[in-house]
Amino acid sequence: MSRQRMLKSSEVAPQTDPRAVLRSGLPDRYLTPDDIAAMFDVPLETVYQWRKKGTGPLGFRVGKHLRYDPTDVRAYVAQRKNADQDAA
Repeated sequence: MSRQRMLKSSEVAPQTDPRAVLRSGLPDRYLTPDDIAAMFDVPLETVYQWRKKGTGPLGFRVGKHLRYDPTDVRAYVAQRKNADQDAA
């Protein structure tokens, strides 16, 4: 039998803390700039500057809204970790 517990119809799934996304798995949604700022503990303006300079995680527009694919964010983190290890 599966160890995974099914939610009853009266139960609600807990909200995902954006900062925990990279540690525990990917959410079932695209991330917002606010999510990215919370995950990296940086000001929201930093996220927009990363986008402008092309230095942060790859983002895309949905209409006027900026979104990030969690897979791209994970790849960005892996790239940064590898770059830091290579520099050491």
